[in-house]
Formats: sequence, C-alpha cells, structure tokens
Amino acid sequence: MGITYSSVVDAPIDDVFAWHERPGALARLAPPWQPVRVAAEADNLRDGRAVLLLPGRLRWVAQHRDCTPPREFTDELVGLPLRWRHRHEFSAEGPERTRVTDRVDTPVPAAALRGMFGYRHVQLADDLAVQRELGRLHPAPLTVAVTGASGLVGTALCALLTTGGHRVIRLVRRDAQGPDERRWDPETPAADLLDGVDALVHLAGVSIAGRFTAKHKRAVRESRVGPTRRLAELVAAAPHRPVMVAASAIGCYGADRGDERLDEQAAFGDDFLAGVVADWEAATAPAAAAGARVVNLRTGIVQSPRGGSLQLLRPLFSLGLGGRLGSGRQWTSWIDLDDLADIYLRALVDERMSGPINAVAPEPVRNRDYTTTLARVLRRPALLPVPPFGPRLLLGGEGARELALAGQRVEPTRLAAVGHRFRRPTLEACLRHQLGRLRG
Repeated sequence: MGITYSSVVDAPIDDVFAWHERPGALARLAPPWQPVRVAAEADNLRDGRAVLLLPGRLRWVAQHRDCTPPREFTDELVGLPLRWRHRHEFSAEGPERTRVTDRVDTPVPAAALRGMFGYRHVQLADDLAVQRELGRLHPAPLTVAVTGASGLVGTALCALLTTGGHRVIRLVRRDAQGPDERRWDPETPAADLLDGVDALVHLAGVSIAGRFTAKHKRAVRESRVGPTRRLAELVAAAPHRPVMVAASAIGCYGADRGDERLDEQAAFGDDFLAGVVADWEAATAPAAAAGARVVNLRTGIVQSPRGGSLQLLRPLFSLGLGGRLGSGRQWTSWIDLDDLADIYLRALVDERMSGPINAVAPEPVRNRDYTTTLARVLRRPALLPVPPFGPRLLLGGEGARELALAGQRVEPTRLAAVGHRFRRPTLEACLRHQLGRLRG
C-alpha cells in the first residue's frame, strides 16, 4: 500500500530543496479539488508542524523530522488514527537537474494517491521553471505589498512569490499580526503604508457575483474605484515610487461583442461593468502620472475549483446535470489560476509591462465547447442546456446579461508580444490539472 512517485525537474538540487523550505510551498502543492485548507505551514523542515483543515472540523497535523538538506526530509501524521509517513527525497542528476521522489507509507492505496502526487510534481516543476525564467528579469528579491491576499488569486500569487524568495506584506483590514502584515484602511490608508515596499499588487474588491441591485452595484463600484485611487496617490507620493499592479477585468469590453477579436486597443463597452472597469483603471492615473510603472491586468474567467465559476459548475457537471448556457455561442475568455499568478509575477518584474494587459489564455472557447470539455474531463454527459431565464432568475436581467451570458473573445496580444509562455494554453489541459484528471 502507499505510493512511490518520482520525476525529474530542471533545477539544481539546492534550489529544489530551498523551494520546499520557504513559506508557501504547502499552499502551492495542495490539490485544489480536495476539500482541504492550509491553516498553518511548518516554520522549518527539521521539527516544524504543518496543519491542514479537513471536513468535519478534523485537523491533519504533519510533524516534520529527519531533515538532511538538501537530500531529504520526512513528515508524519500525528493525532489521527491513520498511518501516514511521507519521505521526500532529492538527488542530483547533473548540475541543473534533480530527481524528486515521494515515498508514502500508508494503508491508502496508490490508486487513490496518484492524482495528488501527479499534480504536486507538475506544480513543482512549473513553479521552478517560471521563477527561474522571470527571475532573470529581476534577480534581486522584491518586497511586495498585496491587498486581497487571502482571496483566490491572492493566495496563489502570494505563495508563488514567497516560494520564489520574495517577501510578501499582506495589507489587511484587521489589526496586523506580525511583521508581514500591515493594517490597511481603504478609506484613509496610512501615509507610511508602502514604506520599504518595491511593488504593490491591488486585488481587493467586492465580488461582482450576485443580483445587480442598486446596493450591489454601488458596493462593486465603491470597493474598487475609491480605494484604488487612494492607493495610487500613496504610490505617487512615495519617494521610490513602487510598481503598481492593479486587478482589472475583461468586462471593460462590454457584455456581448460577438465574434470580434478584442486586444488591449479595443473600445470599451457601454454597460455597467464596462463603466466600472473604466473608472477602476482610471483610478490608477495618479501613480502613472507621477512616473510609477502601472499595470492593469484585465482578467478573464479564472479556472479553479476553489472559487469562481468552476467551483459552481463542478458539482453540477459531476452529477451529469451540466450543459451549455443559452445558445452556447458566446465566447468564454478564461485563464488558469496558476497562469494568472505567473502573469502577475511577470507584471512585477518585466519593465516592458505597463498599462492594460489582457490576462487571458490564448485560446478562448465558445460556451458550448467549454461545457463539452468540462464534461469530458469529468467523464459525464452534458445534456441539460440551461435556458436564458435560469440565470435571469438568479441574477436578474442585467446581471445575467453581463455575467452568465456575457461573451467576449479576448486575446492576450501584449503578453504574446513579450514572449510570455502559458503553462496551460488549452482549456482541457487546464481543467485536467485543476481537477486532478491528469493523463498518464
């Protein structure tokens, strides 16, 4: 029983081991389809403890021991009636390659574990490759302040940054706990909020999902425009003018552009979300006017079972209850969560990045093709189309038109111009990775 899983990554053994020692490693390796949340990471691999939260209020406590850098370390489950001893081994296969081997002694059969370890090894290899490639653009570690650090994108990005050797300062609305947090009041941010910071990533904002009532629309706008402008003014006032990377959205192009190919020069739409995004991006103007490098990442539909549309669709499609929305002809411009984190990292270190950037995969798909692909990955039929009145009942007419039934064929033109490489440029590769359905 148990499993031995091995692969070779293109990185020196010291770099591979150091990656595992840094904060964020467990978050980067935790499979997103599993109902597990990282509560605490081990502060070291010699005798530290990591804690995962499981369903039913159970806690998986992994006690680390037997650490021999850069060759191996072990973690062992304590506190639950399950034998689990996980030995991590690293061996050099030349100066630039390392064999990574996981040996798990447990009664859990290998078939139940293979998907998890396949995911972990792909994540490790991809992260190391991206960090190495983009590290050439800015070899020195950065100190990055992040709003919305606990959200879906913020969690993935912060872990990618810290495992790459950068320092993250989380800007939080409660009292700060420790040196890597600072209290941030969106209405009146402290004048010294960005002291000692090389870059600011601004992700915070009320979710756009919901009925487009006057109250909800006001919250969506007010949580974005005002706080962004005040942060941009802080960037402008800082003597060192940190880089500002601000979230934006492809909703700027309007809810229905048909088959038009939309690059960063395309005209804005004239509906509610397009207006919000226009004001949201304009709110970064004080920083740009002061000479700071500002990047507005117009994000597509993020793919992860931990949040967003895929979190909602996965249980329906798993039960065979999924299908296209409306006609199914509308374009879906999507982006893999890890690819989005990579784009944020590039925006931080690549001096060529400024202004609006379409953060979408290079191959948008029609809704009918999205649903067919998701059903195929989950090995379920997709026979139950959702008529247009369904989203209207949940979101109202305006919300359904601008969210569920929206269609934009967006292209990552500026990313292509700088040679950006996507981990998962096709939808099927993305869904297989995010849902643990890797082949082979």
